[in-house]
Amino acid sequence: MKNIIYVLAVAGTFCCTSCNDYLDEMPDNRAELDSESKIANLLVSAYPQDDYVLCAELSSDNIDDYGENNPYGGRFYEQLFNWEEVKESNNEDPSRIWAACYKAIAVANQALNAIEDLGSPASLDPCRGEALLARAYGHFILVNMFSQHYTKENSDKDLGVTYMEKAETELNPSYKRNSVAEVYAKIEQDLETGLPLIDDALYTVPKYHFNKKAAYSLAARFYLYYQKWDKAIECATVALGSNPSTLLRDNALLSELPRDPLTKVSLQYVSASHKANFLLQTAYSQLGTLYGGYYTCSRFTHGAVIAKSETLQTDGPWGKYTSDKDKTKNTYYLMPWVYGGTNLDKVLLPRIPYLFEYTDAVAQTGYTRAVYAAFTAEETLLTRAEAYIMQKEYAKALADMNTWVANTVKNGKALTEESVMAWRNNYQYFTPDNPTPIKELHPDFAVETGEQEAFVQTILYMRRHETIHTGLRWFDVKRYGIEVTRRIIQSGAVATVTENVLKTRDNRCALQIPSDVVSAGYEPNPR
Repeated sequence: MKNIIYVLAVAGTFCCTSCNDYLDEMPDNRAELDSESKIANLLVSAYPQDDYVLCAELSSDNIDDYGENNPYGGRFYEQLFNWEEVKESNNEDPSRIWAACYKAIAVANQALNAIEDLGSPASLDPCRGEALLARAYGHFILVNMFSQHYTKENSDKDLGVTYMEKAETELNPSYKRNSVAEVYAKIEQDLETGLPLIDDALYTVPKYHFNKKAAYSLAARFYLYYQKWDKAIECATVALGSNPSTLLRDNALLSELPRDPLTKVSLQYVSASHKANFLLQTAYSQLGTLYGGYYTCSRFTHGAVIAKSETLQTDGPWGKYTSDKDKTKNTYYLMPWVYGGTNLDKVLLPRIPYLFEYTDAVAQTGYTRAVYAAFTAEETLLTRAEAYIMQKEYAKALADMNTWVANTVKNGKALTEESVMAWRNNYQYFTPDNPTPIKELHPDFAVETGEQEAFVQTILYMRRHETIHTGLRWFDVKRYGIEVTRRIIQSGAVATVTENVLKTRDNRCALQIPSDVVSAGYEPNPR
């Protein structure tokens, strides 16, 4: 299988087989999809089983290095943190993202082929819609992880990924990379075709499929990244409905759950019963230990320096950050969880629980798993607010921003144009020696100095809070051209500002293509 692009041809089967088993058979010796129920069941596998979250989060500016004296690191985490080519094997390394996405895409393509073979009956329209959305989503992850971010100026020249639109039947095909612009255009085509076909009645557990709200949230995020602000607003509005506040999670209720371990709250955070969780995904993953009260990866983590100067424990546009043992003065309903000790400095929010799947209960062996919310009402609300800001519709943006504030901030003031400007002007631009929440922006689209820039800085601050530990900050860094300087923290303070700086459109903003894929003749990313 190393002579082709991992698993582009594997998805002709219902389940994973070994490479040797697969190569013993003809490429088209596959399960026969001759009924509607078989096609619907197949689409369960059209979602990546390995997550992009860890690679994205460790690449972002949410992370500091707590020094080589901290033993809870490892080469895999160090390579990601320093934007190096990952050469260590891990369940969440770039090769797993690549393989998982293309496998999911291949499953979606096989379902689409089977629907066509059955004559494309109207009864299979919901399956066709889900397959198209799943195919779009897989490519959306791939192009944003392994390519430069979309820009109007450069994306027709930037290397994208191969957009697979049919189930592979050749044993040793060759592949060319589409440009980023071509990939985005094809994603848009799949979304436009698939969205009207989505029908929630198809699913018994809709939160694990592209139900209508999840599908339109994907489209809203896509169009935000594509700089089509009106389309982002339109799609987000379909997902959110006429009263978004009724969809947001009950942070006040979550705050009453036992705080230790963090897993108890995190489990409720990703519960399928929450209206706020539009799409939940599972993965073989260590995310629950990295972003829980464990020593795992405590060398490369979100700790007190970032929290107190840039993110969760800073003064926001709603007022001063305060914390109180009896909770009466706490800024947020869900306050940051602080884990401290020798070689442990983590400041976290409940996002992803630690789960363990036992394969042998007696021997206590099995797999570390995670469930994460891929699309939520809160992030979709902030997506729409950002799109309003780009269109200078500040009153509408404030309405969405204040809906989020009312549900997240326990003790704070509603935002106004004046408070947004005052908060922005209270800070100088970030430098590694003087960190602040405000970072210089270098997007390829216009952000006017003054009111618009203040609103953009505010929405990015809110997005950083809402999406922390989920990897989405990495895409905000890329699309706004934010430079990131790596720091080494010792004794709770910045000890060293390194010379390792990720510049705007740095080649390292695109993860390197897996080495086995490059060895098979695929064009690598420039370095």
